[in-house]
Amino acid sequence: MGGKKKLSLKQMERMQLKKDEEERKKKEKDKGGLKEKKPAGIIAPDLKGGKMVEELKKMRVLTPYAVASRFNIRISAAKDLLEQLEDSGVVQLVSGNHDIKIYKAVD
Repeated sequence: MGGKKKLSLKQMERMQLKKDEEERKKKEKDKGGLKEKKPAGIIAPDLKGGKMVEELKKMRVLTPYAVASRFNIRISAAKDLLEQLEDSGVVQLVSGNHDIKIYKAVD
């Protein structure tokens, strides 16, 4: 029979102000932590420059995701890059299946 008591105008105003302030603080917090996202490169970096090969040799394990995140390229481009490096003898296939392949640098 009862039910919730209707709020007075003053109480509704206070609740609305409190809610608005919380939303404003949340938006300010979100704006401060945003980084500008750059699209990943489609084309793999040049293999002829020895700088990239040296970077790859420093990494213990080479996976398409690790290479893609390191050089800011797409994963498909990283897969192609690792296959090219395997053909040229720079890296060696350790393990893998059709989903993921794991490589290591040849010393």
